[in-house]
Amino acid sequence: MWLELLILSSVLLYLLYRASTVNHDFFKKRGIPFAKPIPFVGNFWEILMGGRSALHVFSEIYNEHNGKVYGIFDQNQPIFMIKDPELIKQITVKDFDHFVNHRTFGNADDTKDLFAASLFMMHDGKWKDMRSTLSPAFTGSKMRSMFQLMNEVAQHTLTHLKSLPEVNSPQGLELEIKDFITRYTNDIIASTAFGLQVNSYRDADNEFYRSGKTMTTFTFKQGLKFFLFGYFGKLMSLLKIELFDKKSSNYFMRLVLDAMRYRQEHNIFRPDMINMLMEARGMLKGHDKITNREWTDIDIVGQCFLFFFAGFETSSSLSCFTIHELMENPDIQEKLFEEIEEVNQQLNGQPPTYEAIMEMKYMDMVLKESLRKWPPATVVDRKCNEDITYDLEDGMKLELKKGDGVWLPIAALHRDAKYFENPTKFDPERFSEENKDAINQFVYLPFGVGPRNCIGSRFALLETKVLVYYLMRDFKFEKASKSCIPLEVKASGFQLAAKDGFWIKFVPRV
Repeated sequence: MWLELLILSSVLLYLLYRASTVNHDFFKKRGIPFAKPIPFVGNFWEILMGGRSALHVFSEIYNEHNGKVYGIFDQNQPIFMIKDPELIKQITVKDFDHFVNHRTFGNADDTKDLFAASLFMMHDGKWKDMRSTLSPAFTGSKMRSMFQLMNEVAQHTLTHLKSLPEVNSPQGLELEIKDFITRYTNDIIASTAFGLQVNSYRDADNEFYRSGKTMTTFTFKQGLKFFLFGYFGKLMSLLKIELFDKKSSNYFMRLVLDAMRYRQEHNIFRPDMINMLMEARGMLKGHDKITNREWTDIDIVGQCFLFFFAGFETSSSLSCFTIHELMENPDIQEKLFEEIEEVNQQLNGQPPTYEAIMEMKYMDMVLKESLRKWPPATVVDRKCNEDITYDLEDGMKLELKKGDGVWLPIAALHRDAKYFENPTKFDPERFSEENKDAINQFVYLPFGVGPRNCIGSRFALLETKVLVYYLMRDFKFEKASKSCIPLEVKASGFQLAAKDGFWIKFVPRV
């Protein structure tokens, strides 16, 4: 009995080993230099095991080879890492029709998966139709309408901060700001995407915040699910295992569909994403459908979910990294405060207007530099859908075939001294009027590049600017007893996060 089990286990392990190494000669056959992979985990075992951050691992692999392309392995999947700006331009813009899609994650045919139904995971014509449907929601005029909603949330965020007992003490208030700012981004998403009036400071355990936190907190169990969905998406779907918490998914479904139904019955208009999606469905009187495609309930809710999933974590991280850098660089903080104070005086202390925020040049420079040093995504991917060949140096050719995966190493490009001198220094002057034209747009990719760039980039920048404006107008950011200088990033996951939190001392301005 034991002998049979031992033999069976050995055979299974051998078959798994063979399956995990079957592609290890992929780049050798293509004549492309590559990083030697480890069976089962490829080149990113340190990230998967929580040993090192994605920022350090990707930068190290990026610097191993000086050529335009380097082969890497995501688990057992061969990936072409594109390092050359001209090649990035070809793939993302000039030859975009060959690289329209992101690679499939999980089961693309699952009609119940909110993530699979989102714009990020949609393919080909369906993606183009949904992108056309959503794009009007992020124009300047729509941002202007949403700005008032952001302003309201920023004001109740400031009110909460000023209500904390220690904030008016001579020592100031020491606060780990990640949860504080996540509640701000949560309430903005609730208002601008879902049409909800939520105050996550006054009602700390509200259902909207609790559901979002459940779906975006990456526990070991959630990380394992992502790993299994990446490998065995169809099997997971067959076993009826869902990627995200079912209770929270059902909550978002009910929230969006009930809101749409109520608004249609009562002829309610609000400048938010639900209104835009109702328009796309032909649910509003006097508005023609943007496309002829019929969108299902899951298609509609999937977009609100993506807006939440991307914004909940990404936007809050941008604010946290920006505030930390301002604390760590008091000269930059002072220069930004001078701009804020000038605008505040022009407005006679009244709330900022959309136009006033958008005209703040130094604020824009600070955020752009924060996105360079701490980008929301360490990499962005594309999938080749039609064979294409590129000429490289020394007569070499890059042959990309249908199904091949391509990665653009955003974080590593942003920290390449060839493109950004002294890359670890926080220097907003890189983006001044005098210097910004020297930056190649195909090495600065905080929101991706080309037709498939991040649709919500304007939104993320605007909500961060509003928050920074209010906080800096009334407070100085100083070093707290637990502040980590220089900042160390957490050694787990592909998104950047502070190892020991973002600790800031808020000192009221006199």
